[in-house]
Amino acid sequence: MGAVNLLLWAGGIVLIVIGYRRARGPWSRYQALKAQDENIARYESWRGGVRDDGKTGASVAMELLRRQARTGGAIAIGGFVLVFLGFLIR
Repeated sequence: MGAVNLLLWAGGIVLIVIGYRRARGPWSRYQALKAQDENIARYESWRGGVRDDGKTGASVAMELLRRQARTGGAIAIGGFVLVFLGFLIR
């Protein structure tokens, strides 16, 4: 175990924490908006109304939140790769 291994592990752990923290908030807000959108769709279907499938402010916000969560997830995956490389390199 050398200094390179320790640096890779430390860097990987830092990236995992940063990625998780960046993805957690947008993902939970995305899930809440998605549940609200599904609830509205059920209600409108129950009423017999036709739902307009055009772009809404909520759909734009959901796409933005999904993109932010994906970015945070990619950072965390990069951290896992660094930790794995830290174990792989001898």
